[in-house]
Amino acid sequence: MAKRNQIKADKILSLVSYILGNRPDEFGLVPHREGWLSYKELLWAIHEEPGWSYVRQSHIHEILMGKGRTVFEWDENRIRAMERRWELRLEEPSLSVPKILHIGVRTRAHAYVLEQGLKSDHPLVLSPTREMALRIGRRRDPRPVLLEVMTGPAQREGVTFYAFGQLFLTAEISPKFISGPPVSKEADEKKQPEKRGSAPPDFLAGTFVLDGRRDPDRSRHPKGKRVRGWKEEARKLRRKRG
Repeated sequence: MAKRNQIKADKILSLVSYILGNRPDEFGLVPHREGWLSYKELLWAIHEEPGWSYVRQSHIHEILMGKGRTVFEWDENRIRAMERRWELRLEEPSLSVPKILHIGVRTRAHAYVLEQGLKSDHPLVLSPTREMALRIGRRRDPRPVLLEVMTGPAQREGVTFYAFGQLFLTAEISPKFISGPPVSKEADEKKQPEKRGSAPPDFLAGTFVLDGRRDPDRSRHPKGKRVRGWKEEARKLRRKRG
């Protein structure tokens, strides 16, 4: 029994080492640029692999107390590999972006996204493949809606995409660059925005912030007054009508 448990622990150690140290993008994960990832996100990815749904955070803690002690750094909420063969470069926009990228959104946000676009306090993670986009989308909705992003027109209007392995990251996408299946009447009546959490302090485990001020293309930096958002415009119209 002890030998069987050790074999299982060694397999978990090998898988977690590969995810955190080699190719997190293969599992639809984007860690902090210094390698940190939350246990929750790590377990999401592990459970999606065939035959790995049994793994719990207690199993990870077990390997951290054994052979993983010299392989990982960790605290109460997050973990990272001490040696990493990947790098997250947010200062270098990708020069080779597929013409179409995919993203899976929650069903109840489908109509809203087609009307208002995609935006979030956290980066949008897109994939060249439908399969990976659906895999990531299912972490928020069991039946996500798959949408396509036309990257060529988006880039010509200043949208910047950053490559991370097989994934691409960006901050915001206008609805005119997004296409997808038609919205049912019932879904249109229940449309809701994608939830936007409060801005994270600096970098949290498993997240990072795309700052437009770091864009090397100075022509894309914002100038003058802040452009009104759709909420501000709506309030202005209501005041005029009143």
